Amino acid sequence: MARKQQDSRDSRIAEQVDSGLAEIVRDRDRSDAWTLLLDGAPQSHVDLADPTYLSFEYQRRLGHVADLAAAPGRPVTALHLGGGALTLARYVAASRPRSRQQVAEIDTRLTELVRRELPLDRGWQLRVRGGDARDVLARSPEAAADLVVADVYSGARIPAHCTSVEFAALAAKALRPDGRYAVNITDGGRLDFARGQVATLRAVFAEVALIADPTVLRGRRFGNLVLVAAQQPLPVEELTRRIATDPFPGRVENGPRLVDFQAGAVPVTDGGARPSPAPPPGAFG
Repeated sequence: MARKQQDSRDSRIAEQVDSGLAEIVRDRDRSDAWTLLLDGAPQSHVDLADPTYLSFEYQRRLGHVADLAAAPGRPVTALHLGGGALTLARYVAASRPRSRQQVAEIDTRLTELVRRELPLDRGWQLRVRGGDARDVLARSPEAAADLVVADVYSGARIPAHCTSVEFAALAAKALRPDGRYAVNITDGGRLDFARGQVATLRAVFAEVALIADPTVLRGRRFGNLVLVAAQQPLPVEELTRRIATDPFPGRVENGPRLVDFQAGAVPVTDGGARPSPAPPPGAFG
């Protein structure tokens, strides 16, 4: 049975969902903003008064990718693999009115909690489907999406079946010829997982770029890395300019520098796929 707690000031809501203990905690600095945590780890941040506000580092980077997916304000068709608090889907809906979006979120109890406590604008064309991200991706229409975003986690790790060449090929199949694929991953130390994911996307897509904090790229900190892939040239110069204006330090790697980063890593297939590494204690809070 679901367990729900709510304090007298409505500043914290806690409920047991399929993926663990979900908490929705009010942001002390923004009057109508909330952070979603799962088992104590921050997952998403939502400002109900301003859905275009992106607080987390990786969400801002995914937001830049969404901004460059089409001409400013033009509606897009987007597929989000992994829902959480639906932060990026809200961002796209608010910044690109009339966009058609689908979200795959396996934890239906989490989706129910988010819809109830962090309601969506009824005018948005945003559909959330309960189901495994790969299953939803495999059933998606061919060459229909302008943007596919993978932010798929089971606990704090990306499931193995969402890290392979076969998974990336399904994403490529779902995209229009000029569409973009963006993936949020986490890694640290020698960055073996990240290097393997670069190799995996380079085996499927003609163009790949990597965005990350320089300290993460040097293996000094466990953190998020965002990969962007497409079959046509990426707007690397504009993406680099936008990353440079963020409050978080960031670097964009592509071309020969990305090949150097890959460091001989080979593409990951279904037969050898492994989940992303577990974060060390205290990595995200």
